Amino acid sequence: MQFYTDCIIFVGCGRSVKIAITSFKKSEEDIRSVRDTVFGQEQKVARELDWDGSDPHCVHVVATDDSGNPIGTGRMQPDGKIGRMAVLEYWRGRGVGRKMLEALVKSARTHGIAQVHLHAQVHAVPFYERSGFQRAGTEFMEAGIRHINMTRTTQSAHQPYA
Repeated sequence: MQFYTDCIIFVGCGRSVKIAITSFKKSEEDIRSVRDTVFGQEQKVARELDWDGSDPHCVHVVATDDSGNPIGTGRMQPDGKIGRMAVLEYWRGRGVGRKMLEALVKSARTHGIAQVHLHAQVHAVPFYERSGFQRAGTEFMEAGIRHINMTRTTQSAHQPYA
């Protein structure tokens, strides 16, 4: 996949936030920092499950605060599977995850991917539904956490709401 360095800047809780599409090679330190905190420390996901070796082949998104500190990340695999969406606790509920998701869907569309899919943690289903994702199937366990498959077309005119 070719990487695009699209960048979105918005204000969240009175501070500017930068959302950038990037590669694992370019942003590995920032990606590891956020995922190790959210998945490793908070959710107790086994390191070998999170760090599955797929990252070099994915398109990544990284969110940074106005000081350049990483505050969120996510990835999209070549088949359109979005995953590893993580936002540091202080920044949750402030629009960071929504902007990162929008950037990944836009990147999918740019790469000619007509539909994206993901495994949503059950507590996050409403977040993904607000961005146009629909449930596809029944709940299942992954990394000891309840998930559900969700899909969304990238060509949709859907406008996420707050």
